Amino acid sequence: MVIGIKPYRKRYCRFCDKKIDKVEYKDVELLKYFVTERGKIIPRRISGTCARHQRQLTTAIKRARILALLPFIGE
Repeated sequence: MVIGIKPYRKRYCRFCDKKIDKVEYKDVELLKYFVTERGKIIPRRISGTCARHQRQLTTAIKRARILALLPFIGE
């Protein structure tokens, strides 16, 4: 018997759950959730997004950075 192991909580894709088909770069409030305070994109294994939406998310974050909607580095 192993003591001290937390029960595993299933992660789910927020975009699939809300039936969001495409991730938009203009939705800055949504994108901020997937970026750390240092400006790094949170990986899929931590955020729980599916592969399809993670690719769209990465592209949207990079586009928002180019248009100065999101910072490249944290403040």
